[in-house]
Amino acid sequence: MPHRKTVKTVSSPYKVQVLDRAVEILDVLGSRDNDWSLVELSASIGLHKSTVHRLVMVLERQRLVAKNPETGRYRLGLKLFELGARAIASTNLREQCRPHLLQVVYETEETVHLCVLDEGEVLYVEKMEPQRSVRMASHVGRRCSVHCTAVGKAILAEIPAPEVDEILRRRGMQPMTRKTITTPAELKAELERVHHRGYAIDDEEHEEGVRCVGVVVHDYSQRPIAAISVSGPTFRVTNEKVPIIAKAVMHAASALACEMGYRVEVKAEAKKELQVR
Repeated sequence: MPHRKTVKTVSSPYKVQVLDRAVEILDVLGSRDNDWSLVELSASIGLHKSTVHRLVMVLERQRLVAKNPETGRYRLGLKLFELGARAIASTNLREQCRPHLLQVVYETEETVHLCVLDEGEVLYVEKMEPQRSVRMASHVGRRCSVHCTAVGKAILAEIPAPEVDEILRRRGMQPMTRKTITTPAELKAELERVHHRGYAIDDEEHEEGVRCVGVVVHDYSQRPIAAISVSGPTFRVTNEKVPIIAKAVMHAASALACEMGYRVEVKAEAKKELQVR
């Protein structure tokens, strides 16, 4: 089945059709690991093959697209990696988070991620792993839904309700497992719990057999700019261990937020729960 349009559009009075189409081509090329033929690109985007060919040639000349000389098929070019690396480096978030992520890995012995909200999805921008034989299959650059991930729910719990509504309207709430929350009302109730508790839980909602704990990171303006999570198999990340893991993640998120200029304290309710357990 051909891939349909996946480019993420933002409502704006300023539109340049050729740029929109070029970005759409890049978005389609990045939607799978395999290379694309011109015929496949044309069918996916809904443009004539000659139009796609002209656009791809320009993108190739700028190193935004690379052509396999043996097969004639296309993939994303390395210039996108260069630009992306510069964009991430300019925020300094990845560099600043690493000592904190390493500390969480040391304390929990599980995989730790740093994610940001991008176009209504969570984007994985950093990952650190423990020395274990059973580890999480994830990678930097991965995108996931917000409604079924701990990092997604941690961020959603800190943004205005109208923004949450818009994200859910645009992205939907696809069921990933039998435990996935699939209604806005149920999710909003969960976000209230996350907000007051101080951390979010993905209890096999995105992937069966995997449990995650996520905590939001604020910047100097009190804006939620990222989230840190710990992910692991349910036989290790048990319900009994969740509060212990949450404590480590909350401290890391708090320390990182302080470095970003935000003064935060562990929420009283979360403190109480962690002390009780």
